[in-house]
Amino acid sequence: MIVLKFGGTSVKDQEAIERLGEIVRAAAPNAVVVVSALAGVTDRLLAVANAAGAGNADDALVILEELRERHYAVADVVKNPILNRHVVEAIALEYDALVETVNALVTLRETSPRWTDAIAAAGELISSRIVAAALSSRGIDAEWVDARSAVVTDNDFTCATPDMAATAEATRALCEPLLAAGRVPVLGGFVGATPDGMTTTLGRGGSDFSGALIGASLGADEIQIWTDVDGMLTADPRIIPDAQVVPYLSFAEASELAHFGAKVLHPATILPAVAKNIPVRILNSKKPSAIGTLITGERSTGAPASGVTAIASKSGITVLNITSTRMVMAHGFLRRLFEVFEINKTAVDVVTTSEASVSVTVDDRRRLPMIIDALSEFAEVSSEDDMAIVCAVGDALPSNAAAAGEILGALNDVPLRMVSQAASRRNVTIVLRSEDLHRALARLHERFVTAGSTVL
Repeated sequence: MIVLKFGGTSVKDQEAIERLGEIVRAAAPNAVVVVSALAGVTDRLLAVANAAGAGNADDALVILEELRERHYAVADVVKNPILNRHVVEAIALEYDALVETVNALVTLRETSPRWTDAIAAAGELISSRIVAAALSSRGIDAEWVDARSAVVTDNDFTCATPDMAATAEATRALCEPLLAAGRVPVLGGFVGATPDGMTTTLGRGGSDFSGALIGASLGADEIQIWTDVDGMLTADPRIIPDAQVVPYLSFAEASELAHFGAKVLHPATILPAVAKNIPVRILNSKKPSAIGTLITGERSTGAPASGVTAIASKSGITVLNITSTRMVMAHGFLRRLFEVFEINKTAVDVVTTSEASVSVTVDDRRRLPMIIDALSEFAEVSSEDDMAIVCAVGDALPSNAAAAGEILGALNDVPLRMVSQAASRRNVTIVLRSEDLHRALARLHERFVTAGSTVL
């Protein structure tokens, strides 16, 4: 059995859903489909929530009407008149409920995370209904499954954490009878619910996570992530136009690349797959015959001779410099420091330390003022914005003792702010100014990927 997860660009319009149908037909009936919202819809729904919370009813309702009409237009992909009527009625009910929610929130002039999730979840709930009806109208026996009944989470709204055991039990109860009857379950990604039925979302990129959760719960043979690129690439193609597809990755490599900026894959996607050793394949829904990228527990082919499989990067990074108010770091300083980030639910990417100071990078600035205030109670804190991360990744790096030195040597004229290598030695991570990112990435890609692509 295969789980096919389709991203927003793979369901963005009627043409995209037609392509999706042919992909699912080739896999049916032993398939489960998980879909994102139509491309751009989640951002618009979040804008609705923000406008409602600010009391701007007109702005919120105008956006909702635009989205309603867009979903009606896409629903025309359902050619069976009975199925089309049912899905249009479902869309109408969903939007009528959203209008009621907006009117209530405008009166309150406040949008709590709970209500933000209730609004944002509508994108996946509607797109999955459309896809299920579209498949059924083309002779593929499909049935919509409400993801809120399958993915059980805590109540950390906007970034909920799934209860793996409860999710597995609920997913099996809902999907296994359908699969046994030769039917294709269709669920929305990104969406879940608390045990008492309050709608939650898994955070941005959570649709990939949903696909992996469903796959792990059902013991899938493979999880396929269908997107608009050919697979994981050796670098960001917006910066490196000649970036190449990486046909094979280990779970560890893929996780590192995803964590440090490779946008094709959400980092959390890997975790349920790793736990069950389920291969993950990344494919292009516009070119379904392309080989894509296969991610497995261990590499199925040799590593590049350079040791570098790919280079991830991300900008918009902030560096926090935290200096102990004592001459040397006292016992408990690091514990107290990282407790601040834990309390504020903010992840740290890179850490470097000296005798009396610590530098860390964060890419989520939402709670940064609170973090700085808390740290300032026991340390001196300064911040540097407009920074970037470049991370060279490869399973073969540990076997090349000179790799780190060669990577830094290739950037000998680029000002570097921080350098780190994890205990696994699978990556070399560099923090630098955003203005130097393009030059550094191009230099490393040319030296270690383009010129070093011979396989060991």
